[in-house]
Amino acid sequence: MRFPRRSSGPVWARPASVDRWRRVQFGLAIFGLILAIGTIGYMALGLDPFEAFYQTAITVTTVGYSEVGAEQLANDTAYRVWTLLLVLFGTGSALYTVGVLVESLVEEGLDDRLRRRRMQNDVDELEGHVIVAGWGRVGHAIAAYAGRQGTAVVVIDHEPQDATSMVPIIEGDATDDEVLLQAGLLRARTLVAALDSDAKNLYVTLSARALCPELFIVARTTNQAVEPKFFQAGADRVVNPHDIGGSRMGALALQPHVAEFLDEVLHDDRQDAQVLELCVDPSGGVVGERLAELGGARDHQALVIAVRHASGRFHANPRPDLRLDGGDVLIAIGSNAELRALAARVGDLGAVADLPTD
Repeated sequence: MRFPRRSSGPVWARPASVDRWRRVQFGLAIFGLILAIGTIGYMALGLDPFEAFYQTAITVTTVGYSEVGAEQLANDTAYRVWTLLLVLFGTGSALYTVGVLVESLVEEGLDDRLRRRRMQNDVDELEGHVIVAGWGRVGHAIAAYAGRQGTAVVVIDHEPQDATSMVPIIEGDATDDEVLLQAGLLRARTLVAALDSDAKNLYVTLSARALCPELFIVARTTNQAVEPKFFQAGADRVVNPHDIGGSRMGALALQPHVAEFLDEVLHDDRQDAQVLELCVDPSGGVVGERLAELGGARDHQALVIAVRHASGRFHANPRPDLRLDGGDVLIAIGSNAELRALAARVGDLGAVADLPTD
């Protein structure tokens, strides 16, 4: 099943609540300053440090206990004036601090519920998106690449740590069917199982395949020996990040220009050429035509550099007389306009829906 790519839709991020908690910190700072000043004032009037702090505390908190040390002081009027000032200023700061603290705690709970509801509404509107199970370094890289391609991303993570994420994050266990459904599994284009455990990724793959037989599933593994199990569980592709990283480093060491060119074409939006896959519409007019009739070998046309038949076999640098069949996937390189023209020919306009206009 092939979904058209769509823009990422509503951008959602967790509220940081920075201003709210800064007010709490400000109130606590003022309250602490009042306690310090009050203690110093009573000590200046003749109380010992503990009695001075005690008298300050019961004054600003208005607990109603009797004064301490007043009968020992020669200047009773100064003592009461200082107490009056603490009542006016200290009590106000204490009430302010308690008020903003309670307000912050209540608003935090309300904001969290509203945030979850808004996020779920945004996810419910998505179709053809990518679900990433696991919000580690691999998950971040996948989401960044999908975002550059204009594809919406929904993340599932049990304990997400990134509070500034600009993608929806479903907090839950990706091995739970209900959590997968909340992420829009039945409407998704692809699921990427990128958790930190092969066992968890295998379970996610198995659950997702059972829920959505037509879903395209990419699974991460750290052990090449278990790759067959992932395919048996229903994964379409299995990737070992360590092997990919090692291969890329080897390519840079032996053929740096080739590796850098491919990186720029695949990942750099500033380039005037892109590599794109286009699926031949079985009901389209190009079925049975030769590749040369698409214009791939002529100037000012996207160049088809590989063809993958429905059987899974690749034809790299295909011959011009290669005849196309429904479901064939063309790997083409060209400008946005050239790729758009080729997509119109083969009947896969959904693949170029998000390409910018040249």
